[in-house]
Amino acid sequence: MLRLGVLGCGRIGQIHANSIQRIANARLVAVADVSSEAARALGERFGVEVRDVSAIFSADDVDAVVIATSTNTHYDMVHLAAGGRKAIFCEKPIDLSSEKVRICIKTVEDADVPFMTAFNQRFDPHFGALQRRIAEGEIGDVETVSIISRDPAPPPISYLKGSGGLFRDMMIHDLDMARFVLGEEPTKVFAVGSTLVDPAIKDVGDVDTAAVILTTASGRICQISNSRRATYGYDKRLEVHGSKGMLRAANVLENGVESATSRGFTTARAEAFFLERFGAAYLAEMQHFVEAILAGRKPKPDAQDGLRAQLIADAATQSQAEGRPIEVPSLAS
Repeated sequence: MLRLGVLGCGRIGQIHANSIQRIANARLVAVADVSSEAARALGERFGVEVRDVSAIFSADDVDAVVIATSTNTHYDMVHLAAGGRKAIFCEKPIDLSSEKVRICIKTVEDADVPFMTAFNQRFDPHFGALQRRIAEGEIGDVETVSIISRDPAPPPISYLKGSGGLFRDMMIHDLDMARFVLGEEPTKVFAVGSTLVDPAIKDVGDVDTAAVILTTASGRICQISNSRRATYGYDKRLEVHGSKGMLRAANVLENGVESATSRGFTTARAEAFFLERFGAAYLAEMQHFVEAILAGRKPKPDAQDGLRAQLIADAATQSQAEGRPIEVPSLAS
């Protein structure tokens, strides 16, 4: 039985707490949040203690922590968790500074504690099946990858001010997915971005519409399209073309009913948002973390996966600002 504490009782923290409660060999022991009201509500919902963050890190009855606090607190949380010898499940990004992420990696390695970066989309049953079929050689050598991610609406401006920008916040999942299916590390990135959805987003130095081209050393290409607007629901698609064929993961719809009348064919809308679209993935990633820790295995994706995606996001941010292709730094840089 793995005993966990959840740090951060907002939307993502609630999702992870719910996942833990659904896993037979895991137990939610305590929750903590800077908002006593949020912590109390989540604690009452699941019948667990509300504790100070420091008490969770030092507790003998906590084996692992879920870091679901705001990004600007992750660095300190990782160090405290490592000092308390707790296994760590950390939401992305680990930090907005790649240098701080490197320090986190060293801290975790020195403490010899397991660490997992929460790139939940790897655990989506559709994307997971697609990646496995690539690995089995069904479509031969990967040549091109196309990823589309469009949110129904942008998040609040107050959130965007501290998000690190679209490439580090929204697209970072797609950058990790590109690594997951390309089979090679991207070495160069070219990014363009615009503000077409809300002028206020430009006022905080961000973009709401972007496209990125990634290339690998062997010439494999990935194109990623992001938008903070989709009038038809949460738009999430993945297509991989190879030397022997193509694999595609289409949008997941609210239901599978298709209508055919004299006016043509109609289907349901796409799922409303990522919470609905990736519900199964959130549970599967936590199950993976729990099982890995109990079995003494290292969970994946790990902290280095978090850093690799962050380095690509940094390069994309620089590329968009400077209007030129940027080499992706190596882990050793």
